[in-house]
Amino acid sequence: MDQVRVRALARIVARDDGRGGTALPVLDGGGPLALRRTRGSGAEARVVLVGAMSGPLGGDHFTVEADVEQGARLRVGSAAATIALPGQGKDEARYDVRLSVADGGELHWLPEQLIAARGSDLTVMTRVDVGAAGRLVLREEQVLGRAGEEPGRLNSRIRVRVAGRMVLDQELACGPGAPGGWDGPAGLGGCRAVGQLVVVRPEFARAPVAAGVLGGGAAVMPLAGPAVLVSAVADDALRLRGLLDEALASLG
Repeated sequence: MDQVRVRALARIVARDDGRGGTALPVLDGGGPLALRRTRGSGAEARVVLVGAMSGPLGGDHFTVEADVEQGARLRVGSAAATIALPGQGKDEARYDVRLSVADGGELHWLPEQLIAARGSDLTVMTRVDVGAAGRLVLREEQVLGRAGEEPGRLNSRIRVRVAGRMVLDQELACGPGAPGGWDGPAGLGGCRAVGQLVVVRPEFARAPVAAGVLGGGAAVMPLAGPAVLVSAVADDALRLRGLLDEALASLG
């Protein structure tokens, strides 16, 4: 019997409601991707992504889209970590994230960790477009294997454009079958948790962030635009989150 492959799409549109808040005219999740609006703060709307089943499994293809229009403010998190698991076949799973932030819009994209369990094969593609006066905080965290477990294969790519200009195009491949050296001194150095924080703010064009090192495991790197990238590695998810939180606090 052929493996049943799951295709799922979740979509969010955030819009200025004209009364000092943010409306969500589109909040649509399907299959294993459920979306729930939670209590916001001030002008900010908040949404939680709730996984209704395990996965993605091999052969599955999940897509999440969020569009933040001018003047809207949106914060998106997830209820729990996403665990990539092996499927019955040998096909890879895909997880696509597509985000757009218009001029004057603001998006905080803060999901929980993605865990590549043993035997899994997952490709994650994150594409972000931010307007010249848009604001973004994006956090990605990947954990290679569950506790005491060998990692699965993970390919992760993130592309960020600001005002139509590419400011970041970064790819990470790790786990079985990845190019040699991914776990060496020039790669993860034996660590099993890796994360990125991308912050876009118009004021960075006037006052660029200085490059530096935080906590011994995180590097702060200004990008060619009003943006900064923080890359971090750690022994576990808890330490990784601490490094990224420290980095975000240091940016103000």
